[in-house]
Amino acid sequence: MKSILVALALVTAAAPALAAEDPGFAPLDAAEVALSDFQWQKRPVVVFADTPADPAFGEQMRLLEARWPELAERDVVVITDTDPAAESEVRQSLRPRGFALVLIAKDGTVNLRKPFPWDVREITRAIDKMPMRREEMRVKRLTN
Repeated sequence: MKSILVALALVTAAAPALAAEDPGFAPLDAAEVALSDFQWQKRPVVVFADTPADPAFGEQMRLLEARWPELAERDVVVITDTDPAAESEVRQSLRPRGFALVLIAKDGTVNLRKPFPWDVREITRAIDKMPMRREEMRVKRLTN
């Protein structure tokens, strides 16, 4: 019984640390970030729409959230912009028209643009073809 209580205490104590590593699916508002904030650290996936009520926007967000762990493993950060009038730095830089999905590499280059929702499986395939991601996977194989 004592060992069960000790194990439970250890799991409970570790829970906040595990939560800090991956906060879960938490899209960022484009008005509050700059793409340069993520250079060499994260791979931004930017989802644009003219309104949050756009069905394509809703579908894309649902797809991203449903398979978030696969994206988090690839250092993805999701950024949304559904207010063209706000003219965020992200919107000015990427110049979308209506709905758009934009995948940006860690070096800041635009890797992919889609005018319709895209499945996470296809997004992860595109990421896994990137040179930096291939190197990350190679290093991971060598260290495991």
